Amino acid sequence: MPEGSLYPITTPEDAAQDRLQRRLSGLNRRRFTPALPDSDWDQDREEMSVLEREEARYLEVRRAAVAARAAEAPTDPDGFIAWFEALDRTGPGQGDPLFPWLAGQASMEEMRWFLTQEVAGEAGFEDLAALTQVRMPQRPKLEIARNYWDEMGRGNPKGMHGPLLDTLAHRLGLEPRIETTVWEALALANVMAGLAANRRYAYHSVGALGVIEQTAPGRSAMVARGLKRLKVPAGDRHYFDLHAILDVKHSLAWNAEAIRPLVAEDPRYATAMAEGALMRLECGAACFARYRQALRLPF
Repeated sequence: MPEGSLYPITTPEDAAQDRLQRRLSGLNRRRFTPALPDSDWDQDREEMSVLEREEARYLEVRRAAVAARAAEAPTDPDGFIAWFEALDRTGPGQGDPLFPWLAGQASMEEMRWFLTQEVAGEAGFEDLAALTQVRMPQRPKLEIARNYWDEMGRGNPKGMHGPLLDTLAHRLGLEPRIETTVWEALALANVMAGLAANRRYAYHSVGALGVIEQTAPGRSAMVARGLKRLKVPAGDRHYFDLHAILDVKHSLAWNAEAIRPLVAEDPRYATAMAEGALMRLECGAACFARYRQALRLPF
């Protein structure tokens, strides 16, 4: 089994990405962790400014990589929704063979390694949604709020999605740490956090979050199937069972109530949401490829 974040780092470019993603993970930890003021605020602001500029350069590189394909997306509401909905079949990383393998063949040790990477790279959908909805128009704002409330268990602590994943991690004895996470998983979280935290990428974040809802159910169902095969109790695997079903409904509502009204308001938002969706899918595809490599899968 692979151990640590350095497996397999074989090129200078790979090593540079590993260092960059750890710096950006540090940025997001400092940016989002509740704190109190201290006397070093000026130095802290200077350090954060350096990291934020580094983040901005990185996000622009990722955006440039998908810009040509995103520009092909229609900019009328009907056309864009059709294009967006097709991403769960045609988007990067869709149909990756990793997930049927997890469902049918992975050992418990291999499943635990995969889940450790996923938990460590989890950006927190509810927090990203809360950041994204700030000052959005009414219909998108209400839909994001409804989604957020579902993520929060509709007010029931036992139904909150984040703690459900934490429960699985605890029951399986996972120890997710930045130091032992492949950089691609960190990059996925850093891209999602960067889009949500910076208002210039607000519409990108709507597209990125929407494509998660649309593409996650099939993968969640296969992970849940693998956990069931490995005799993980139903209560422990509830996070994946839930997302295999609930995200289908979330996706339909998100497309109708968040994405469609925004495209109708301004066609430029369609291109931004297309870029955000493709950025998220490209990050996911890179994760799946690295996981297969780390697990020494023959495909």
